[in-house]
Amino acid sequence: MAKKSAAPATITLKHLAADIAESQDLSKKHAEAVLTDMVDLITKHLKKGDRVRIVGLGILQVRKRAARTGRNPATGEPIHIKASKKVGFRPVKELKEAI
Repeated sequence: MAKKSAAPATITLKHLAADIAESQDLSKKHAEAVLTDMVDLITKHLKKGDRVRIVGLGILQVRKRAARTGRNPATGEPIHIKASKKVGFRPVKELKEAI
C-alpha cells in the first residue's frame, strides 16, 4: 500500500499575524487588526470593480462569467448556469519563479 503524503500546512490570518508581530516587534492583536483591515479594504475595492495590485504577490480582480449550459453529472440532463462573478488572481513573475 502506498504511503499518503502529508497535506501541506494551511496558513491562516492568525499565523500570518503572529509572524508579522514577531518580525516587526508588534503585538499579535495589532498585527491581526492590520491584516483584517487590509482584507476589508481589498474586499471593498473588489466590490467597486477595482483591480488590486499587491507588489511581490499579484493582482486580484473581479471576473465576470457568462451564463452557460452545463450538465447534471448524475443524470446527464442539461441545466442552465447563471452568469456570475468570481475573484481572479494573477501572480507576479517573481512569485511564479519562487515556487
